[in-house]
Amino acid sequence: MPSRSPLVAAVALLGWLALALQLWLSVQLTIANGQGAPAGVWIYVGYFTILTNVLVAMALTAAAYGPHGAVSRFFVRADVHTAIAMSIVIVAAIYNLMLRQLWQPHGWQIVTDNTLHVLMPVLFLLHWWLAVPKATLRWPQVIYWQLYPAAYFVYVLARGAVDHWYPYPFLDVTKLGYLRVLVDACAVLLAFIAVALLLVALGRWQVRRAGKGTPLAVLP
Repeated sequence: MPSRSPLVAAVALLGWLALALQLWLSVQLTIANGQGAPAGVWIYVGYFTILTNVLVAMALTAAAYGPHGAVSRFFVRADVHTAIAMSIVIVAAIYNLMLRQLWQPHGWQIVTDNTLHVLMPVLFLLHWWLAVPKATLRWPQVIYWQLYPAAYFVYVLARGAVDHWYPYPFLDVTKLGYLRVLVDACAVLLAFIAVALLLVALGRWQVRRAGKGTPLAVLP
């Protein structure tokens, strides 16, 4: 089916390719360490970066090809796009401000690292600003959007209780304990809420400025 926007389709493809490459790198690493391919997949799906970039790629794919089913209709909604924008902003902020200095990627890992933590967040925010109608955005939606990071937090704790592996140092219960991790999680949740409120404010300002809830620009 023809793409509604070749540019959006290209960005979606970039996201899927980066995710596929990161999966391959993760599997290759665990194989080299003698843990096997399933361990690489298990580690891969433990990262908020990966899960959020999957949502970004799905939203861009739905936007590029149009709503032709229940899943794509869900992902083209303005509130869903904005919730994903909130999440990918947090991905970029936490990684680049807190985590980047903790390791030194090499080779193809540099490519995926910067694509998933820098390029895709910037491109998705541009897409959100230029092509997503925002007249339906409401302040109470901010609360519902926190279900995703809250569910991820529970998911990480459940995984960690089984295998004692935590994807991020500020969520490492084995080193910090549950109380400190809970405090850290609450601080991060406040950041999610702040970003969400900012996005809704920007969206409502954009609608007022345009005088209607249609996109300010249509990507070629």
